[in-house]
Amino acid sequence: MGIKVGIIGCGSIAKYRHAPEYQANPHVDKIIFFDRNPGRAKALALKFGGRAVETVEELYNDPTIIAISDCSSNETHHIHSTQALLSGKHVLCEKPLAISVKDAEKILEAERKTGKILMVGHNQRFTKAHQKAKEMIDKKELGEVLTFQTTFGHQGPETWGVDKSNATWFFKKDRSHSGVVGDLGIHKIDLIHYLLTDEIDEIRGFHGSLDKVNESGQPIEVCDNAVCVMKTKKGRLGTALFSWTNYGSEDNSTTIYCQKGIMKLYQHPKYQLIVETKDGEVRRYELEPIQTNDNQTNSGVINSFIEAIIKDKEPLVTGQQALATLRVIEKLLSS
Repeated sequence: MGIKVGIIGCGSIAKYRHAPEYQANPHVDKIIFFDRNPGRAKALALKFGGRAVETVEELYNDPTIIAISDCSSNETHHIHSTQALLSGKHVLCEKPLAISVKDAEKILEAERKTGKILMVGHNQRFTKAHQKAKEMIDKKELGEVLTFQTTFGHQGPETWGVDKSNATWFFKKDRSHSGVVGDLGIHKIDLIHYLLTDEIDEIRGFHGSLDKVNESGQPIEVCDNAVCVMKTKKGRLGTALFSWTNYGSEDNSTTIYCQKGIMKLYQHPKYQLIVETKDGEVRRYELEPIQTNDNQTNSGVINSFIEAIIKDKEPLVTGQQALATLRVIEKLLSS
């Protein structure tokens, strides 16, 4: 018997990641779509051989739907994900988990109350290069990690959204809340937590709206760039740059500096991980190209979520881990 899943929100993330990955998963046999714009839900239902519903309650109240992906905009995650969990569904919530720590805690409370699985779509944990780097860090192959640098920049969400317009919800304070920090920065904060098995404890930064304008030609209400310095609980130091104004090729790179050498992640077109040791040895690993907005490959997130449901095990990205990342974002925005 295949699993039936629901998707709330039929924008680009549902169209390019969630729906095709559910369709490709052998355990999923039906996808039910809801969007507050019914035409979008119908279009995806047609594209992926599912069906569309008129109201979100139809997803919650359907006992045959086992799991729900919350692909709605940031400000409604705490409503949809909480309600889906309380309706007895397992939930995969897109990042950021919520627009505030306070709202995220409502989702975690629903998870505790129901015992259902809550996973969050921090997909950088799933890339082969990041997993290989984590394995090497865990084994202390290059000694202890000392410092790190990480970057995530592309040309902006208006180039990726369904409508490809400056009216995108990502630019609206009441819907996006955190701008580039919640869109791209949160991925890298989570990645550092994952790679180092550590947590960012202190963060200071600058953020601002430097170039993006909304549909009226006015500067957007949220930041399009952020630059920050960080210190982890274990005392590692790092810097990060998050940008929606990277008007060249996408940059998704990280460098980890250790006692016996350095790791360069996603800095070379062919070798996704390059290790340079203190004594001059260079090891190059050809693993897989990273997903970009132009290169949509299977992220592994959906497969991992479905596996957690089938095997009744903790997901690879838990609500608590997503909450820890959100705490860092909140500190950065108030710094």
